[in-house]
Amino acid sequence: MRGLERIRKKRNSSLLSGYLLIIVSALLFIPVVLPLSFVGYNILNEVTKGAPPVDTSLYSNIAPLETMWHKEALHLESASSEAINQRLHELSRKYTEATMFWVDGQGKTQLILTPEEGDMDKIYPEVPDQWTAAEAISFMKESTNRDPLAIVAFVGDKVEADKGFMVMQIPSKLLNKGAYGGLGAWAWYNFVLFTLFGGFALVSWMFFRKIRKRLLQLQTAMTITGPDRMPKSIVTGKLDEIGRLEEAFNTMVTKLDESRRREIEEEELRKRLVSNLSHDLRTPLTVIRSHIHVMTKEDLTSKGKQSLQLMDERIADLSVLIENLLSYNLLNSGRVTLKLERKDVLRLLRESAAAWYPVWEKEGFDIDINLEAEPLFWRVDEVWFRRILDNLYQNIVRHASSGHYVGISTEQRNEQRAIIIADHGRGIQSPSDYKGAGLGLSIVDLLMKHMELEWVVESTGKGTSIVIFDPRREI
Repeated sequence: MRGLERIRKKRNSSLLSGYLLIIVSALLFIPVVLPLSFVGYNILNEVTKGAPPVDTSLYSNIAPLETMWHKEALHLESASSEAINQRLHELSRKYTEATMFWVDGQGKTQLILTPEEGDMDKIYPEVPDQWTAAEAISFMKESTNRDPLAIVAFVGDKVEADKGFMVMQIPSKLLNKGAYGGLGAWAWYNFVLFTLFGGFALVSWMFFRKIRKRLLQLQTAMTITGPDRMPKSIVTGKLDEIGRLEEAFNTMVTKLDESRRREIEEEELRKRLVSNLSHDLRTPLTVIRSHIHVMTKEDLTSKGKQSLQLMDERIADLSVLIENLLSYNLLNSGRVTLKLERKDVLRLLRESAAAWYPVWEKEGFDIDINLEAEPLFWRVDEVWFRRILDNLYQNIVRHASSGHYVGISTEQRNEQRAIIIADHGRGIQSPSDYKGAGLGLSIVDLLMKHMELEWVVESTGKGTSIVIFDPRREI
């Protein structure tokens, strides 16, 4: 059951589905959210707007006001100026926020009634005392576009009555229901747009910021390793694509750690085995060689003596192999500490060559030693540097004896003095009767690295040259 629940969580948790949800929410902005926002606007507007200073219900609809004003003008067709003034005073007491005035047939303004707090000079400066025909026509033409709104009617509700016209002016704020403390529709629209687009940008930024943070955490875990040079496991987050990648990374780290542990165990086992075998084989080989030496003093046939000599050579090679195997094991495990000192390597070359001189003469080698008199000082371990030379000389005797040549010299290579050990064999890649696992050269390579020396093998079918130099220059 837990496995099924885990799979279901993995299917439901996805970065793609999460971002698609954000996109769909943004697409619902116009058809759904925007209308809902205006519904909310109306509710909010009703709650937030303040109470009007006066009752605006009389002015909420302009059509009934126009009907009423024209009806009053019709009834005043035969009324005198005093009667018209009296009726306008009665209407002014009912429509206290409106301004009323009328002009007689000769174009003279007869009466102006304004709200008590109104300032006639500031609000209605365009009402003249005497009207011309052009002014009257212009006023009537622009009456609906004015602020305040002007409702104009001829006295008698017809031009033929020739008794002038009467005007009722209503401030536009009385006609706007949301004029008292509510939010304007355009301001609300801009607020909704800004909020939604800002919210979309914020949600998208937070979504990708979280993804980036998790990816950077994964990158850091991949690049930073511990003391054992192995990456560390990380804490997994949500089971989405990145979460599954984190789990895969942790699985990989666990397998690498197990593999590393097995490798270390196998390496330790191999080293112990090699060390034990090396010590265990030395004793019987020494005994065998001593008995071979005793048998050579017996009266044997030439063929028997030849066989004993061959056996002795092979046992000697086996002893050298065991010695190399033990040395390689010690060097590779780090149990050998080299003591680097400033030494004249040309002196070491001469002494080592003198020790090998009888061997080369016995094998019929042409010996060419050309070393400079000026000393060459490198930081080396004298004992192990002699071991390097012994392994190289031994390779020449075993694998390049067909060339019957050994050359030891110094040359100037890339503004550095280098040691050259050469032979005229068939090349390092050619087959040999004594071809082994290459432990001798492996030991040479390890010792070169420990002494911070470099070496290059230049091999052709006509011979091999070993070039040794110190990249730190002479010291």
